Amino acid sequence: MKILQSTLIIFFIIFMNGVLSSPPDDPVLCSSGNTHCTVTNAYGLFPDRSTCRASQVLFPTTEQELISIVASASKSNTKVKAVTRYSHSVPKFACPGGQDGILISTNNLNRTVKVDVESRRITVESGVVLKDLITEAAKNGLTLPHTPYWWGITVGGLLATGAHGSSLWGKGSAAHEYVVSMRIVTPATAEEGYAKVRSLSESDEELDAVKVSLGVLGVVSQVTLQLEPMFKRAITYVENNDSDLAQELVRFGKDHEFGDIWWFPSQKKALYRVDDRVSIKQSGNGLYDFIPFRPIFTDTLAATRDTEELQEKTRDANGKCVVAKLVTGTLKTAAYGLTNNGSHFTGYPVVGPNNRMQSSGTCLDSLEDGKLICPLDSRLGHRLFHTAFSISLSKVPSFIKDVKKLVELEPQAFCGLELNMGILMRYVKASSAYLGKTDDAVDFYFTYFRIKDEPLSPRLFEDIYEEIEQIGLFKYGGLPHWAKNRNLAFIEAIKKYPNANKFLSVKNKYDPQGIFSSEWTDQVLGLKESVTILKDGCALEGLCICSEDSHCAPSKNYYCRPGKVYKEARVCAFHDNAYTKDEL
Repeated sequence: MKILQSTLIIFFIIFMNGVLSSPPDDPVLCSSGNTHCTVTNAYGLFPDRSTCRASQVLFPTTEQELISIVASASKSNTKVKAVTRYSHSVPKFACPGGQDGILISTNNLNRTVKVDVESRRITVESGVVLKDLITEAAKNGLTLPHTPYWWGITVGGLLATGAHGSSLWGKGSAAHEYVVSMRIVTPATAEEGYAKVRSLSESDEELDAVKVSLGVLGVVSQVTLQLEPMFKRAITYVENNDSDLAQELVRFGKDHEFGDIWWFPSQKKALYRVDDRVSIKQSGNGLYDFIPFRPIFTDTLAATRDTEELQEKTRDANGKCVVAKLVTGTLKTAAYGLTNNGSHFTGYPVVGPNNRMQSSGTCLDSLEDGKLICPLDSRLGHRLFHTAFSISLSKVPSFIKDVKKLVELEPQAFCGLELNMGILMRYVKASSAYLGKTDDAVDFYFTYFRIKDEPLSPRLFEDIYEEIEQIGLFKYGGLPHWAKNRNLAFIEAIKKYPNANKFLSVKNKYDPQGIFSSEWTDQVLGLKESVTILKDGCALEGLCICSEDSHCAPSKNYYCRPGKVYKEARVCAFHDNAYTKDEL
């Protein structure tokens, strides 16, 4: 019955194409007007499960109003943070720290300022959602060549966290590589009125700090991006055995401008997206409406969660594997959301203009009826972990080989990842941004189950997921994606950035009082104690790397042990009651 239910769920998601849904709640909720507020992320839960409070939220509509707000905070030395429409950053970058802090919402800074067709540039306010930027550029025959795949993020937010698509070509896939100028409102001296606008162009070295800022330098008011004439892309999905993945992964990225790969380790399959630029004259008006970003019935989403909750509680690994194969098979049949004309898939390649192929998120198209929502809507408590890190191209084959060793030891462990599309591998280039990528790399991204209400409850195959995470981040020196990850990903991460001191120098210049900083950002930037939170069960949610059994769940037979492949790893491993303490 549960398997049948899961199959129906998949079909519900796929065939909701074009149906309107309720958008997610604003991440800022206040108990009295715009005061006594809390802020969270799109998932409804920060990694440490803390509640972030603020005294008020303000909604500037112009740059001048933004200057006034920052000046007031600067004068009173009040903590302040910018927060975006959907707050898709997993870590606590939007939390000002302390209940007296102020939130500045960029919801109303959402206008297109100028489109210069001749110079192929677009200037937008920082609260403009990616979907609207893509649409406005297309109206003028222009396109931003590379963007993240989800269009429900703001320009300010995606730049602050280094969000990207997939490419090793040209300037690469990170959106911040196409920034040509920015305006940012920062604190200032009393003589300057306590706040000022800093206008930066490509000739200003400080732009390399501001274009990936983690929100600690001020509030970006405007951004100008370099566009290209509209072009078309041709996409074909090719499924192969993963036996040569370690060798093929680097070559594939160099051969295809927009290519990426989904890896399904337990099924020993790799799904290659052959994705290349073609002439604008080539026929085709294809559309990529990615299935996991489509609306879903609230009851259906609840049933999905109930199924996986039961599988976790009963340790039903086989059930997860059966459903995972149903998911990947059904998505394949539905061409992963590709259609040749916007409504029907008739075969590969699917050819369409870049604005219809690069990003999606139709679940955000809204009717406030509550019947249909985005799959990750926090109101239904669909909790998930998101782990993402970038590994230098030269180290990628070795990482793949290590993960394959884990697959051979525990193949069923990976079915939980495959329920959420497996491991996504995208390509990113080295960046001039101080907190951007330091090498040409592959970004590994995977999503997996998180307990909703019982933080001290371990997950099925807890140790395998923890070991993959530690192999990528520590054995191979992976850089954490700033907008994803659990706390442990940021342990001494700042030491991996050779230009970190330059970034901190700009930070001290722009905000010497640190009103845009918080305990969390100071920890991430190495200015305070570690991001680690040591307490009973801390390793279960990535708040620490276990060093003793109490960091796991010994009462539930989960103990701190070395990794199976990476012996330096420390993971929470399950041993049933048949084992004595000495045998462990």
